[in-house]
Amino acid sequence: MDTDVIVIGAGLAGLQCARHLEREGRRVIVLEASDAVGGRIRTDTVEGFQVDRGFQVLNPAYPALKDGIDVDALDLQSFGVGVVVRDGDTTDTLAHPLRHPEHLLSTLRSRHTPPADLIALARWIGPTLLRTKRPARTATDETLRTSLDAAGFTGRLRRDVLDTFLAGVLSDSTGGNSARYVRQLVRYFALGAPGLPSAGMRALPEQLAGTLSEPVRLGAAARQVRETPDGVEVATDDGVLRARAVVVAVGPQDVAGLVDVAVPATHALTTWWFRAPSRPAGGRFLTIDASRAGGGPAGPIWNTAVISDVAPTYAPAGEHLVQATTLLDRPDGLANESEIRRDLERLYRTSTRDWDVLAHHVVPHTLPSQPPPLTDRGPAWVGERTTVAGDHRESGSIQGALVSGARAAGAVLSRLG
Repeated sequence: MDTDVIVIGAGLAGLQCARHLEREGRRVIVLEASDAVGGRIRTDTVEGFQVDRGFQVLNPAYPALKDGIDVDALDLQSFGVGVVVRDGDTTDTLAHPLRHPEHLLSTLRSRHTPPADLIALARWIGPTLLRTKRPARTATDETLRTSLDAAGFTGRLRRDVLDTFLAGVLSDSTGGNSARYVRQLVRYFALGAPGLPSAGMRALPEQLAGTLSEPVRLGAAARQVRETPDGVEVATDDGVLRARAVVVAVGPQDVAGLVDVAVPATHALTTWWFRAPSRPAGGRFLTIDASRAGGGPAGPIWNTAVISDVAPTYAPAGEHLVQATTLLDRPDGLANESEIRRDLERLYRTSTRDWDVLAHHVVPHTLPSQPPPLTDRGPAWVGERTTVAGDHRESGSIQGALVSGARAAGAVLSRLG
């Protein structure tokens, strides 16, 4: 045997799995087809700017981060806990009253927060915020859209704010995700202030990889997985590797190419990154649009932020970085550059003529779909010694990926004895 366990894929699930296996004294080889660790979490350096592939944030409230991850070393730069809502010619800042007491009165007086909507929001999310244990996944579940309707949460706060904000978070504008899954994400947003590591989102997987005793083998694509009477063989371009077990932790779009499982459905988005010569009026809050009649964005952009206001390390000194996100389940998800510029001019009330495009990322498999019911699936054994891990086996988030990796390691350890 070349090793005890081969982990295919150096995303968060694969790296977390390898860490747990090594803690228990197992020898592990991690194979990664691309040129860097992280899977869907990647950061590019462009002309001195840091641009993540897809708009991503790290929420320190994720419980899985307590599992040996040094959050302090990541040096998180935090967003404001709230949003700026553009509605026609006006903007309102709606913020967490305990985190941003200076915005308390403006939040309560906003036309986007009528008292009836605040009561309905509390009815919908209150039990989730107050509980101390995760509910059993066998409990009743329904779509996000249905659960909000059932709570009587149908007014402006939902139409103008929550629906748009969550669509950007989930890469899904349909409201068809599991309500229990979304409630858990909203709980994390209420408990933590999401932020960006000073070295970009890539810093998280790089930290995980740096704890392994053997470096991840980059540019090492697994071509085939085959079980034998005493182990598993993994074919690569450099030959065959043999191990006692294999964990397939590739992205949801690639898993069916290695093992006999269905391809998980995914949601998609694009992110535009601009260099602005002068600072747009954004601040540390995410900006969403409620200018369309009946609520929602009037253009292709579902959220935007002046990232350099939130994370100064993402831009050279004295320069400004703006991101804008579109959703690929919308007809205008692949809007061209001129359409994006016009929408940014409307949202920021400034010319974008002198803004430079640094990057445009089309991310076709941003997050796995999470339709109800949200079931507790865990690792998927597809043979005696081959299991599948990833956020598509748990919940579509950094939290889900880390939990899946840890659970896959536990399953392998149990099977190996």
